[in-house]
Amino acid sequence: MTASPLPPAPAGAAPKSAATSAPKISFVSLGCPKALVDSERILTHLRAEGYELARRHDGADVVIVNTCGFLDSAKAESLSAIGEAMAENGRVIVTGCMGAQPEEIREKYPNLLAVTGPQAYESVVAAVHEAVPPAHDPFLDLVPPQGVKLTPRHYAYLKISEGCNNRCTFCIIPSLRGDLVSRPAGDVLREAEKLVKAGVKELLVVSQDTSAYGVDIRYASSPWRDREVRAKFYDLSAELGELGAWVRMHYVYPYPHVDDVIPLMAEGKILPYLDMPLQHASPSVLKRMRRPGNQEKQLERIRRWREICPDLAIRSTFIVGFPGETEAEFEELLAWIREAKLERVGCFEFEPVRGAVANELGDLIPPEVKAERKRRFMEAQQGVSLRLQKARIGKRLPVIIDAADGTVAKGRSKYDAPEIDGNVHVTARRPLRVGDIVTVKIERADAYDLYGSAV
Repeated sequence: MTASPLPPAPAGAAPKSAATSAPKISFVSLGCPKALVDSERILTHLRAEGYELARRHDGADVVIVNTCGFLDSAKAESLSAIGEAMAENGRVIVTGCMGAQPEEIREKYPNLLAVTGPQAYESVVAAVHEAVPPAHDPFLDLVPPQGVKLTPRHYAYLKISEGCNNRCTFCIIPSLRGDLVSRPAGDVLREAEKLVKAGVKELLVVSQDTSAYGVDIRYASSPWRDREVRAKFYDLSAELGELGAWVRMHYVYPYPHVDDVIPLMAEGKILPYLDMPLQHASPSVLKRMRRPGNQEKQLERIRRWREICPDLAIRSTFIVGFPGETEAEFEELLAWIREAKLERVGCFEFEPVRGAVANELGDLIPPEVKAERKRRFMEAQQGVSLRLQKARIGKRLPVIIDAADGTVAKGRSKYDAPEIDGNVHVTARRPLRVGDIVTVKIERADAYDLYGSAV
């Protein structure tokens, strides 16, 4: 979970005189990329109404804290951020996933201006209006067409739906964010087009369940340019692939129709990258999780995908220490990841979440056992990752630059998403700039990062 810093005011915005001083908003964004998109929408709306963005709580008229409430550790971080805002400013509005359960927040901080749930953009804006009315001047308050972004200029998250229809026993997201609500394909594509025109080089497609996109609206078509486009995972992927940016798919559940998208990756239309949260490999644990349980079948699908697209990189996340997880079930997981040879893998120790069904499904695993299983899991995966990374030595890869200092830079290959995957460390003969996409010859590798020279 990360807190995202505020961007500078949009280019072209004129300074305010004392007579037309605009109200200032300080903002803290916690949680996943989906929450980050929510924060961007709120800020874009407020910026369009003339509010300015403050980098410090103590200089703002009001503070907004967008919380995460998925795990108890996330709730603790959110409550800490609210406490800091109350101490430094005192005029605080809380929104986000934890806001769906306001009693816990109000109990600790009864003097908050307002508490709203996730996706409650109008409620947040209304609370801001009540706390500090806008002083909008359309000649001075300029918002770029792509809106206010909390990511660097060269990449952006593109949220295609809200909520989730799955009922995984360890997850309370549906109770916080509701069932799946897909955006019309035309709306998504217009937003993506604006981002690309504004200089975005990489679109990171996110939602709670990306491959379920459109099922709630029966894959309804909507107008885009000179044609109708269905709200379907394949159709949206194909259209995004025509915009001239890297397109990276996140949170893709392995439904059968995901097979149809792999040829788009082989053709270079979208990146050969799938973020596919599998969570476990033992059929009995998956059954208790209410997740698809045939991992042998999933191994065969992965083999077929790699036959179609040999360049495919798969990242996934797994949970160890799920209630009742036996040593034998954990060993099934270790055997599976060694066989699957996934490029990028994350591991989390199970953490009880208030209201989750999983808490009642079996004996809780002692913390020291969970920690030991995580260590063994990551040890096994590091061996897999190191072999895959070393196989890239000698290859020439396109790399998008995230940070640069003259001729030394750090970026990512098409196999790596920002913040969660590895980096490519680059040396060059000429100065590099953030957002450049350069070809790099890989000379060295470790379990996570690659090292090479721009060619």
